[in-house]
Amino acid sequence: MSVEVTPPSGAVTPLPASPLTLPGQGWGVVLLLVGFFCLYGPTYAHLAVSTWATDEQGHGPLIVAASAWLLWTARGEIFAGPARPALGAGFGLLAFGLLCFMVGRSQSVIELEAGSQVIVLASGLLILHGWGALKRAWFPILFLLFSVPLPGALVQAITMPLKHAVSVVAEKVLYLAGYPIGRSGVMLVIGPYQLLVADACSGLNSLFTLEALGLLYMKVMRYQSKARNVLLAVMIVPISFVSNVARVLVLVLITYHLGDEAGQGFAHGFAGMVLFAIALVLTFLFDRLLAARFDRDGGARAEVR
Repeated sequence: MSVEVTPPSGAVTPLPASPLTLPGQGWGVVLLLVGFFCLYGPTYAHLAVSTWATDEQGHGPLIVAASAWLLWTARGEIFAGPARPALGAGFGLLAFGLLCFMVGRSQSVIELEAGSQVIVLASGLLILHGWGALKRAWFPILFLLFSVPLPGALVQAITMPLKHAVSVVAEKVLYLAGYPIGRSGVMLVIGPYQLLVADACSGLNSLFTLEALGLLYMKVMRYQSKARNVLLAVMIVPISFVSNVARVLVLVLITYHLGDEAGQGFAHGFAGMVLFAIALVLTFLFDRLLAARFDRDGGARAEVR
């Protein structure tokens, strides 16, 4: 049975929101978006033909697109409740973000220039709606950090130990499998072939990408258990390492059985696809193991309203 409620005389019945409806501060949001993309459009264009054009950090545009999608789909929740603009904190944070942007642009420090987008976007929410909006939008804003190029010093400090570890494990696995393999540093020698484990095989960049995918997966799944989310995020690190070892094993075996040209041709790109396929499968399987524990104890997904 349905009950029809007639609004009193003179009352205005609100129309259902369009999928493109903006929140209450519509014009403010428009100005924020226009200003943001005018400021960072050239930055994105520069990244698109430099850092993002590489295999190691080609995930950058996808991160930006995912953050934009998360912000748009959650716009009603982000701007829910009365607006309480934090003008002092907002404009102070905006000044700091613009300073970081100008220093990064003028000194060609792309990490600082691109990283400032997080500060500027957060300051815009503080100015428009206050701390409540920023609290509800923290994930998609911080998720943009995965689009920022990794500092060269960090890459150099971590890459070599990772390459060495991958080389050692790959050598042990192939030796136990009966292959004639030896190792000198990060150089694998199998039969007549010598294969250098390159920086791309260290796993640092794939770890960065897989961690971003894992966090996005958890956000979309909306798990309620913090312990489950932490375990899944932490487990991505060994999953990434195992996947990179599998990538090196595939390349070594293809080179040994089919020759050097096969190992450096299509198979090299195929090994990269194997890496992500293994990582995604392992992540899903580990999540299913966690589901057996946490879903039983009330750690299932939150309802999407």
